[in-house]
This record gives sequence, structure tokens and C-alpha cells, in this order.
Amino acid sequence: MGKAYSYDLRQKVINAIQLDGMRKSEAAQIFQLSRNTIDLWLKRQAATGDYQAKSNRPQRTVNKITDWQAFTAFAQTHADRTQAEMATLWAGEISTRSMSRALQRIGWTRKKRLTAIASATKPNEPRF
Repeated sequence: MGKAYSYDLRQKVINAIQLDGMRKSEAAQIFQLSRNTIDLWLKRQAATGDYQAKSNRPQRTVNKITDWQAFTAFAQTHADRTQAEMATLWAGEISTRSMSRALQRIGWTRKKRLTAIASATKPNEPRF
């Protein structure tokens, strides 16, 4: 995803169109923008009152689990269950992904195998 145009440039383009009476196609040529970009800025200004760029940062997730001691005890009790089953058994409404993040936070992995898998290849024997 490309970088957003600066607020200063947006302000110059919008002022040239609204205050100076410049046509959108002229402003697009002068400022080297597409006319569609200018239309989107004007549409955003009509909807929100400003033409500021939208933030492209992902929203922070909010933990639905607040009592970590109780969750650790719950996880130990239901250690043989899958994450989806644990999510349905948890007291509040929680998604499987939230359960995954919570288990990661307390240091648990998703591996269910108790024994290691033997390697199918043998190591090279030393040559003499």
C-alpha cells in the first residue's frame, strides 16, 4: 500500500478547487494527481467534514480475558481440549482466535503431540 498524500497537499488542492474556482481536471494536471483521488477527497470532506487521510494502522485488539490466574487454571483443567472447544467452554463469549492469543500470552503452544517424531532421514556417516 502506498503512502498517503500529505495534508498540506490535500489542503492546497481543495482550496484551489473550492476557493479559487479551479476545475478538478486542471487541479489534477497541475498537482499531478488523478481526478478520482480529488473526487475521493471531496467526498470524504462532505461525509466527515475533513479530508484527512485514514489511518492505515491496524486496530488494537482488546483482551476479553482480564483474570489471567483464572484463565491459567482453566487452561490447565482443559489442556486436552482444542482451542475451539476451550472457547465454547469459557464463561464469556470469546472467539477461537482470542483463545489462541490468550494461550500464547500465558506461554502455551498449540502442539498436542507428547512425543517427538523420529526423523525420516538418517544423518551422514563419517567417511574414513
